[in-house]
Amino acid sequence: MSERDVMHYDAVIVGAGPAGLACAIRLRQLEPQRTVCVLEKAASIGAHTLSGAILDPIALDALWPEWRARPPAICVPVRRDQFRYLTPRRAVTLPIPPQQRNHGNFIVSLGQLMVQLASYAESLGVDVFPSFAASEALYDAAGAVAGVQLGDLGRKRDGSPKPGFALGVEVRAPITFIAEGCRGSLAKQLIARYGLATRSTPQTYGLGFKELWQLPPGRTRPGLVQHTVGWPLDPHTYGGGFVYHLEHDQLYVGLVVGLDYADPRLAPFEAFQQFKQHSSVRALLEGGEPLAYGARSIAAGGWQALPRLAMPGAVLLGDAAGTLNVARLKGVHQAMRSGMLAAEHLHAGGETEGFDAAWRASAGGRELWRVRNIKPGFAHGLWAGLANGVFETLTHGHSPWTLATHDDAESLERLDQYPSPERHWVARTLPPRDRTAAVYLASTAHDEDQPVHLKVLDTALCAERCSVEFGNPCTRFCPAGVYEMVNDDSGARRLQINAANCVHCKACDIKDPYQIIDWTVPEGGSGPHYQDL
Repeated sequence: MSERDVMHYDAVIVGAGPAGLACAIRLRQLEPQRTVCVLEKAASIGAHTLSGAILDPIALDALWPEWRARPPAICVPVRRDQFRYLTPRRAVTLPIPPQQRNHGNFIVSLGQLMVQLASYAESLGVDVFPSFAASEALYDAAGAVAGVQLGDLGRKRDGSPKPGFALGVEVRAPITFIAEGCRGSLAKQLIARYGLATRSTPQTYGLGFKELWQLPPGRTRPGLVQHTVGWPLDPHTYGGGFVYHLEHDQLYVGLVVGLDYADPRLAPFEAFQQFKQHSSVRALLEGGEPLAYGARSIAAGGWQALPRLAMPGAVLLGDAAGTLNVARLKGVHQAMRSGMLAAEHLHAGGETEGFDAAWRASAGGRELWRVRNIKPGFAHGLWAGLANGVFETLTHGHSPWTLATHDDAESLERLDQYPSPERHWVARTLPPRDRTAAVYLASTAHDEDQPVHLKVLDTALCAERCSVEFGNPCTRFCPAGVYEMVNDDSGARRLQINAANCVHCKACDIKDPYQIIDWTVPEGGSGPHYQDL
């Protein structure tokens, strides 16, 4: 391509996840003549895709029934559920919440499934472009979104172009679908530009960790799904663990920590490693080997935190909008539903502005409305949240109120105002030994010479104010060791950004108490390469 090349399509989709690929496939199923492209910032399809993932197949069956004849390599029917409360030494079995009963669902590798969906999309004539990172939206003379501009494909850190690379490539289309996933940089720009969140409560997030382990023979029970609450988190910190048993002596193990936590000393990565040290989990993992690691943020605000999903020339899909059903711990089917509905809405001649109402009235929207009060109910602690969840389940969400969500950045307390609880954490014996070793398991790669994609607006604040008020929480909430306080040659403290470690989880953009960190897309093809997660 030459400098300032322009590509033209009838529809451009940003993000090759469940929402984006479902939208592309449905568009071509309905209108084979419509030209569609999907832009994906990862080096390959599925490389940045991370989810639990327990798949409710309802949307996938409607989109592509043939998937059952050739499922992804990791695809295990759920055979049994467990829900347990952990103390430092015990595991107490609790009744399984109705929303978390998984009969008919599957444990899958979402990355593997996306590779298959992308192949199907291409067979229908969709152009799928990995390593294409959309950095900003384009607009027409009337102010409507008119496509996207790709990040400079090969600009050096000093701003000069690398020889042989194209700069400023534009992809233009009458309609743009934003399906970047949670806390997408384009979505953030567009929500602010069009005031899409003015009528919603703040979005709230979780930070999810996940590892794939190879175990000694005979340890796993394929199809067993185990969810936990309690230790290693205190009763005032939202979150829970999971262990999903796979075939071939493998399992997924993970932890989700609500980013609305108050304790400035909490280290979510360490909490995940502690979870693995619980006797009920350690007994499974000892003698095994971690094969892959990943972390990503999860949009958990639900119905009341949804921004308006439509604007002139564009719509928000899936996790970019916040369609995940946190009560069910499932978002894949919701993301696919939103992508399919957007395609059907466009095919029926609907304007983009009508998509918001169409989603809220759809099965996916109604599913979110019924559980809208369950996650906010945990604002008063674990036991109050569980009790509220029982009430909301019994009433099917017909309580006469809608609880508000609160901004995660504002929930962090100052060091001198928050006495951290005794967590009863123990010495760790299981790998990975630290965040650097975990990043290796994420196969993360960024060109060291590319511009730093993590923009900190005032680094002096980090050393002079944040260290006193909050103890530099970015050094703790980042799951990849990106942020580090070091001494310069004069002995003064300064922030060092190890951008090459970044796994694109976006936690820094969300949890920074001063909101001075702006996560922007790096060079296309950069970032983690999640294998089988």
